[in-house]
Amino acid sequence: MKVGIIGAGRIGEALISGLLKAGFTTSDQLIASDLSEARRRHISSTYGVRCVDDNLEVVKRSMVVVVSVKPKDVGGVLEQIRESLSSSHLLISVAAGIATSFIAKVLGKPVPIVRAMPNVAVLVREGMTVIAPGPWAEESHLQLAEKLFGSVGRVMRMPEELFDAVTAFSGSGPAYASLIVEAMIDAGIRVGLPREVASVLAAQSMLGAAKMLLEAGEHPAKIREMVTTPAGVTIEGIVELEEGRLRATIIRAVTKATQRSRELLNK
Repeated sequence: MKVGIIGAGRIGEALISGLLKAGFTTSDQLIASDLSEARRRHISSTYGVRCVDDNLEVVKRSMVVVVSVKPKDVGGVLEQIRESLSSSHLLISVAAGIATSFIAKVLGKPVPIVRAMPNVAVLVREGMTVIAPGPWAEESHLQLAEKLFGSVGRVMRMPEELFDAVTAFSGSGPAYASLIVEAMIDAGIRVGLPREVASVLAAQSMLGAAKMLLEAGEHPAKIREMVTTPAGVTIEGIVELEEGRLRATIIRAVTKATQRSRELLNK
């Protein structure tokens, strides 16, 4: 499968690494572009992938084109490559807040479009990516996008009208989880644990709980009940969390972030 990545930043590089490790494509079938000469050298030397400064070359050498640039740069990139795009291509955009209707309007031709919202955990192939079909995208295009992003984590389909919520929830999710882990580390230090020990204990505890939810299909409440014994240690901590309104604070945070995503889209 010939794949092109326009924008070899963090997400672009993560996709390159994941696609190669998963065997989705080979280094000679993969091409990338980036404005930074340093990034181009890094991608070429690290992955053996041709990385150029010409977006048109990426399109001409690819069947799947992933646009992985900053949202403010999407319009310019699309105008640059639209003449070289055709209905035989699949265009995938990972730019936050950019609707497929906007992409289709700029292109002005029937190019299949899929919108994707990956999060930063694709860097360690544990990402959560949500995809939605845009104009002219068929089932085969969605399946192809699922295979592509499946190389760097989990994939789920959602209607595009829910992407503001997706951005605020799973897109921002690693930041929320990291803040909680950071607080747990500080708590561990406060009760006498060395920082390096507290860091591993906190991160592994979060990872373990997540795997129980995903792989064993456990409900969060069941995991909590498994750990919480009458008059025990855990219930004392849970009471403090509830009195601190942790649950309500997280709900408000996601709600506010969703509202902000909508505001940015409408600017």
